[in-house]
Amino acid sequence: MEATDAIADALVSGDGQEQTEQRASPKTEKPQTKTKMEQIFGFKKEDLSSWKNLVTLLNRPTDPASLGIFRCMFGLVMAIDVTQERGLSHLDYKYLDGAPVCRFPLFNFLQPLPLDWMYLVYMVMFLGALGIMLGCFYRLSCLMFISTYWYIFFLDKTAWNNHSYLYGLIGFQLTLMDGNRYWSVDGWRRPSIRNAHVPLWNYTLLRTQIFIVYFIAGIKKLDSDWVGGYSMSYLAHHWLFDPFKVILPVELVSLLVVHGGGLFLDLTAGYLLFFDATRPVAFFFVSYFHCMNSQLFSIGMFPYTMLATSPLFCYPDWPRRFFARFPSFLQAVLPVTTPETQQSTSCIYPEAQSTSTEQQGTPAAATASKLRLKHKLAAIFTILYIVEQFFLPYSHFITQGYNNWTNGLYGYSWDMMVHSRSHQHVKITYKDGRTGEIGYLNPGVFTQSRRWKDHGDMLKQYATCLNQFLPRYNISDPEIYFDIWVSINDRFQQRIFDPRVDVVKAEWSPFQPNPWLMPLLVDLSPWRTKFQEIEGSLDNQTEVVFIADFPGLHLENFVSEDLGNTSIHVLQGQVNVEVVEEKKNHTLQPGEQIQVPAGAYHKVYTVSEGPSCYMYIYVNTTEAALLENFTKLFELQERVRNGTETEPLPPELQPLMAPDDEGSEANATDPIVQLFLKRQRRLKEVKKRREAGVLERLERFAVKKYYTMRRSFLMTAIAMRNLAVGLPPLEQLTREVAFANMKEPQAEANQDERLKDEVGHGEL
Repeated sequence: MEATDAIADALVSGDGQEQTEQRASPKTEKPQTKTKMEQIFGFKKEDLSSWKNLVTLLNRPTDPASLGIFRCMFGLVMAIDVTQERGLSHLDYKYLDGAPVCRFPLFNFLQPLPLDWMYLVYMVMFLGALGIMLGCFYRLSCLMFISTYWYIFFLDKTAWNNHSYLYGLIGFQLTLMDGNRYWSVDGWRRPSIRNAHVPLWNYTLLRTQIFIVYFIAGIKKLDSDWVGGYSMSYLAHHWLFDPFKVILPVELVSLLVVHGGGLFLDLTAGYLLFFDATRPVAFFFVSYFHCMNSQLFSIGMFPYTMLATSPLFCYPDWPRRFFARFPSFLQAVLPVTTPETQQSTSCIYPEAQSTSTEQQGTPAAATASKLRLKHKLAAIFTILYIVEQFFLPYSHFITQGYNNWTNGLYGYSWDMMVHSRSHQHVKITYKDGRTGEIGYLNPGVFTQSRRWKDHGDMLKQYATCLNQFLPRYNISDPEIYFDIWVSINDRFQQRIFDPRVDVVKAEWSPFQPNPWLMPLLVDLSPWRTKFQEIEGSLDNQTEVVFIADFPGLHLENFVSEDLGNTSIHVLQGQVNVEVVEEKKNHTLQPGEQIQVPAGAYHKVYTVSEGPSCYMYIYVNTTEAALLENFTKLFELQERVRNGTETEPLPPELQPLMAPDDEGSEANATDPIVQLFLKRQRRLKEVKKRREAGVLERLERFAVKKYYTMRRSFLMTAIAMRNLAVGLPPLEQLTREVAFANMKEPQAEANQDERLKDEVGHGEL
């Protein structure tokens, strides 16, 4: 991929380029007039006319400045990422030595090392990222980073996502590139490589990779769910979109801004960054987009990494012109700003340039101009890599076993945010293979992840793991059955896997369709418009859940006592509702409904030939009563504070007069008052955080990162000490870990903890 006029030594671009041309050609030679194609794309049609010309083009000498700055920024964000999304700060929680934990590696033979050795792996990865940033022992640092990074990546599929995959790809690319030719420790140590040209394919590969990230993500959004505004409809309610809500209703903000804007940006960003005329516009929108993503999603350093990739589309000498504007006393620590560059054997130089240099007594250029095997291999690798990256997102016909309502082997398809899911009901049933005893497991037992619910490969691994652990609890030859209900992109809640299949014995292959995967009922997608109408007709205290089920199956459900006035309304098909305690059966046709008792089990059988569709309508009476009490307490508190309340407050309500702090909560004897005060304090904190100024936000960000890194480094130091001299006494180890666990005051106050005591929506 080639950015417009983005090749130093070949394109006309201001003063820096003119100086490059003067160095590259004899003084008597006049500058050549560039064709329109060369001005727009940076190369001539003749450069693609033969294999030799293509190899020469891809190995054309290019300014190393932009690549060097990107290398530095990428290494920095990866060093920070190691402590955050890679998990160094909470490694002891993730890899518990000796604990019965089910894990989900790509290959089952991959297992984590003992905890202290895992800290060593992470330390190698961190030092590799630091070496990349500094350009110090560059190749070794890249190898240290990517070897440990891909090991961690393959070790846990539950942490897979597209941007984690992207980090590994960029690290792999940098390993093969000459990223240490500019502003690097290696350049300071070895003057022969300092400020030396890099071949054009170094930029071509990175630019193409970023183009693919944007463009394929846009192609994947040309999906009826995304175009219809169903994939990320909840985002429109975020406060970041409040400015748009001033002129548009929430529904149009979701459709036009969230989905339409996201689709347009992904499809066009790569092209807009490509051309000189549109690049400033692209910089603005891309930067705005990634800054919003950093606030909308918990995606670690991805927005900052993508911001760091945008300058790659500029002229490669942009850092020289940028840093040349800084005061002269800073030049000693800033990158080189002089336009002179050294020649490199990694590049192929024009014959005129090499002949001129030979006459000046420097034969190195003549050797560099020869077409060598490494130049051909670099061109072959570049072409094959680009083809492979365009192919992989559409290779799901190969990895069919991973195609569970998503696009194949998730995490490398660039289908970012295309699917949103909600889970209404998860049940794990075990059966003793010898006694026939049936029991139920808490969903998520023996695992730290919730992602297994959506992927058949993980479900198979989870069932196999449970099969190994349950015999410890006197359950012999266990059979494991999963009943998982999922709604994807605001559809009906429906089963994703067949609940009648023992997953322990079930067949699964990465290259064959999953036989126990239930089909997505896409024929029922048009019902989503009706869902919106039904939800809009209900009051704020009434909730609705839409269910679709297959013939021959049934839903066993328990209605919590918190839920009052719960009824089942049939929308399509025919169902039979059995109230277990009453031992009664009721057959319902479309348009009919039945009240189901709270605090009791019932079963809904689908008896029609096709899928049945029905909905639960209920009121969370406990929550409604709580909110009503909160409203009364708030009104009373306001009257007390503005002096309009003349009656003395009873003792249980007197804490309402105290300031909104933790002390008032502790003094409250009435649990409703205590919850109210806690809720008020949290709302005040949220408002304060949202209205915080830039400096306060930066301070909060820096403090949070400091304590994250502090724990990472202290725990790593403890692990390295353990490996070197052995474990200390338990009391000493406890004190050391407690010191590493010290947090900032706000974190100790658990500001982000939800109001667990408040009654939420009961699970249907």
